[in-house]
Amino acid sequence: MLAAAQSDGISVHAAEMSGDVAAQGKAVYDKVCTACHQASGEGIPGAFPPLKNSDYLKADVDRSVRAVVKGMTGPIEVNGKKYNGAMPPMAYLSDNEIAAVFTYILKEWNGGGAVTTAQVVAARGDAAAKAQHPLPSGDVQIAYEGAPSPIPLDETRNMIESSGPPMTVAEFDGAKKIFFERCAGCHGVLRKGATGKPLTTDITREKGTDYLKTMISYGSPAGMPNWGTSGDLTAAEIDALARYLQHPPPQPPEWGLPEMNASWKLLVPPEKRPTAPQHKRNIENLFAVTLRDSGEVAIIDGDTKEIVNIIKTGYAVHISRPSASARYVFTIGRDGKIDMIDLWMSPPDRVAEIKIGLEARSVETSKYHGYEDKYAVAGAYWPPQFVFMDGATLKPLKVVSTRGMTVDTQEYHPEPRVAAIVASHEHPEFIINVKETGKILLANYSDLDNLSVTTINAARFLHDGGWDSTHRYFMTAANQSDKIAVIDSKDRALEALIDVEKIPHPGRGANFVDPEHGPVWVTSALGNANITFIATDPEKHADKAWKVVRVLQGQGGGSLFVKTHPKSSNLWVDSPLNPDENISQSIAVFDIQNLDKGFEVLPIAAWAELGEGPKRVVQPEYNVDGSEVWFSVWNGKDQSSAIVVVDDATRKLKTVIKDKRLITPTGKFNIRNTVSDIY
Repeated sequence: MLAAAQSDGISVHAAEMSGDVAAQGKAVYDKVCTACHQASGEGIPGAFPPLKNSDYLKADVDRSVRAVVKGMTGPIEVNGKKYNGAMPPMAYLSDNEIAAVFTYILKEWNGGGAVTTAQVVAARGDAAAKAQHPLPSGDVQIAYEGAPSPIPLDETRNMIESSGPPMTVAEFDGAKKIFFERCAGCHGVLRKGATGKPLTTDITREKGTDYLKTMISYGSPAGMPNWGTSGDLTAAEIDALARYLQHPPPQPPEWGLPEMNASWKLLVPPEKRPTAPQHKRNIENLFAVTLRDSGEVAIIDGDTKEIVNIIKTGYAVHISRPSASARYVFTIGRDGKIDMIDLWMSPPDRVAEIKIGLEARSVETSKYHGYEDKYAVAGAYWPPQFVFMDGATLKPLKVVSTRGMTVDTQEYHPEPRVAAIVASHEHPEFIINVKETGKILLANYSDLDNLSVTTINAARFLHDGGWDSTHRYFMTAANQSDKIAVIDSKDRALEALIDVEKIPHPGRGANFVDPEHGPVWVTSALGNANITFIATDPEKHADKAWKVVRVLQGQGGGSLFVKTHPKSSNLWVDSPLNPDENISQSIAVFDIQNLDKGFEVLPIAAWAELGEGPKRVVQPEYNVDGSEVWFSVWNGKDQSSAIVVVDDATRKLKTVIKDKRLITPTGKFNIRNTVSDIY
């Protein structure tokens, strides 16, 4: 219903708006509105209001036109639900574009109507649009998933083209630095996209400088930070970055076997290492804890809660993986540096290091009978490749590229990054996720000179995952494809490809017996509150196997990890990326025997008593006997962080581990649980 103040002439003109205008409006909507209000117009509950069947819009269309032109902040109520976000000013859109997009929204979802350019002109007035836009910041996800790329900027080759917007070399170099530090982890070094959307020149030039500046400034609910309104980037930096994205991406250098050999250091040869543990600590209950922003790993005694040692590692260690014998821990930093830590030493310390690429995320060691501790493998983001190493020394043995064709469109991809790697229990193989091409590789290490690699087509944007309870089936998320791929490691084939919602992020997932459906594997999600149960028993529950049998609602989206233990009746679900600090600073816990009861919320961050800061609660991890659950309370680099230990049986606070050396703790890896794939 158009505002009563419209003149008859305007009403007549509005009624004559054609279907072509609505089509133009749809193009504008798809380009600038879907990130927040979604393609369906239904918005995101609690964050961005619906435009479909919107009583707020119908009550006063001109009010909404003013909001698009000038921006708007503050609480509103739409269809009986309250929202308190912000609408960024879109004044850079033309009068015709704004009129067309409103016409499309009215005709498509609100029973008809139209907006004219005269209404838009009236809405512009003389006031400047200075609205702020405190969107749910994606800084957390950028920090966790896409840390600053460690690729040397001075070794990249600039690509300033005349077909892109004018830039000086100094502007290009400055924008390149910002992109590699803030953007490459999600959008890719070559900007082909993965966690973040592709930013190739065919896309960015069509969007244009003004659109890119708006997106960079205000962000999106899909995880794009609001770099401008947060104060992280200046207007000049945003302008340069928007123009930079319309030029071809700089080409980083390669990193092959000669570079790896040059970086390899055997700090303590095997023959000079201890022949027995040099301490009386329970090695199986040690924890390797990532201290993300200090480039270190803390080894913490799970029995005494003492920090045994702080070890300098690669930058922002992504994971720690113990060897099959549980003697060694292999860490991999996002800078591609692997450190090998001997847990028999007193205190545990490094015995070897190597740099296998310029950016990386995954490392694993051989577990198949007869090959325990024999090999290690690591996967790189750049260059896109994986590397076999000697398991006792980290000496590089063989490098394999992952460049190739995508599973769906069969197009060549120059940057298919290696995501999760797991060691098969059924064959002497590593199972390797190749993110952008959607392929899962079974790399058989029984004969590296004549390497056999089996390729399984799954779905694009493969990420993390873990085993089912039998350790036969590898369950892995193709997160931006909203699917879980199931790999039968015994038969070496794709068992199933399961649709889930939305942007699944299981970590390694959680295994237990559902009271109704039998054995299940569980994942949470980044994009919504879904906690999805997938049945995993094709023998005794064949009718349910590889199907979604239950979906619970957690606290909200932004979850990274779920966790349980064979001796526990609890299912723990974190939400560190949720924009609501009441959610990101707490944990949800379900009773596995009474799932319909809903979850209990535990105020983990409040228990830590840290004072100011984001205090995000991330990654539940059990101790060796399943009696305790450890949580990282991840604060800012210059703020106090902690590890909170909860009694699993009572769900009560047991202790808080505080130390000024615990700088931004994130991932925690209990030695026995990680070796044995218990989760």
